[in-house]
Amino acid sequence: MSEILRISDLRVNYGMIQAIKGVDFHVDEGEIIALIGANGAGKTTILHTITGLVPAHTGSIMFEGHDLTKVQAHKIVSMGMSHVPEGRRIFQELTVYDNLLLGAFTRRDKNEIAASIEQMYKYFPRLEERKNQIAGTLSGGEQQMLAIGRSLMSKPRIILMDEPSMGLSPLYVSEIFNIIQEINKAGTTVLLVEQNAKKALSIASRAYVLETGNIVLEGDAKELMQNDRVKKAYLGE
Repeated sequence: MSEILRISDLRVNYGMIQAIKGVDFHVDEGEIIALIGANGAGKTTILHTITGLVPAHTGSIMFEGHDLTKVQAHKIVSMGMSHVPEGRRIFQELTVYDNLLLGAFTRRDKNEIAASIEQMYKYFPRLEERKNQIAGTLSGGEQQMLAIGRSLMSKPRIILMDEPSMGLSPLYVSEIFNIIQEINKAGTTVLLVEQNAKKALSIASRAYVLETGNIVLEGDAKELMQNDRVKKAYLGE
């Protein structure tokens, strides 16, 4: 499997506080990689740094051979990476359809964009039912589906997801995780930050455990599920 993303000695500071303290990890093409850890461990900061929203202090972020550390966020999208942010961040006042259309801002071919919208409706039939509805009136689960759908509209080779199950009912959580697996099977690599460690580890191939800005454990996701430290800290066992 070829490597799609490699993070080397990544350090990120917020003023005098060192949020990320020299992190190394990689993602291979076709994988689902889970990044788990407690609140405040630095998971969201890592995703924001990879996608150009927060500057790296030192280190490199290599995506398909290109260092992203000085690349602007919108250019990173056109290079083939997309980001589903924590809290969904959909355009509340616009329709479902318009939100999806905005996800394709890096693309030009109208027919291909239309085909992608149809594909999103296949993934998320509920979005088709509500395509003319104002996005802010959707339920939390539907808004999360829209955030993922919008992100896929740029045809990314890798998608970064930040807490996709946050605040959702158990039924929606299962649905979202099934969709993540479907997206992955269709050929998109996934880097998943998730508070629900049990769910994340159940679909990931490998995982990294982050504590206060450091990676403290890494390995096969199923093996980490059996790790006593992981069980105690993140699986409530």
